[in-house]
Amino acid sequence: MKKLTYLVMIALSAYAIQGCHSATKDAKETADSVNKTKDTTTSAAATGGIAVDKDDAKFATAAANGGLAEVALGKLALQKTTNAQIKDFANMMVTDHGKANDELKAIAAKKNITLPDSVDTEHKQKMDDLGKKSGKDFDKAYVDAMIDGHKKTLDLMQDGAKSCKDADLKAFAAKTAPTVKMHLDAINKIHDSMK
Repeated sequence: MKKLTYLVMIALSAYAIQGCHSATKDAKETADSVNKTKDTTTSAAATGGIAVDKDDAKFATAAANGGLAEVALGKLALQKTTNAQIKDFANMMVTDHGKANDELKAIAAKKNITLPDSVDTEHKQKMDDLGKKSGKDFDKAYVDAMIDGHKKTLDLMQDGAKSCKDADLKAFAAKTAPTVKMHLDAINKIHDSMK
């Protein structure tokens, strides 16, 4: 009986410690942590494990995080800007990244990959910073953020198209990369017109 009590106390302590640590994680970190604990060595259907390797799961969470951020920042731009080019671009972000997010969610559901349900801390901070700006200051900061974000996303998609082992994720990355490149070209053109 003492051993059982001791084991229960250890288990409760470990659960409490885990709970404390998870409170400091953002949605992307939490999704990555959940995916790390899933069994990749046996049948995913039988064990509830993940059907892809850990690098592919990390790609999926990074892609989802970026997609969520593009939609959220696009919606913010639609509220804040009066620039017609930026409004058109923001609408494109909401539409295109919304579709890509839905496609990635469907793949993740089939593969039992946990995706973040909200943007990470870095993107929340970026949204907060942008939310405090207005007029031309907002427009410039939004355009700069979109250039930076799309460069990173293009690299992620090109790497995923080469490196993902899962065929569905590899195809998603290959299909999404040209759209991201088109977005990057469009936002660079807007950036150049603002000079």
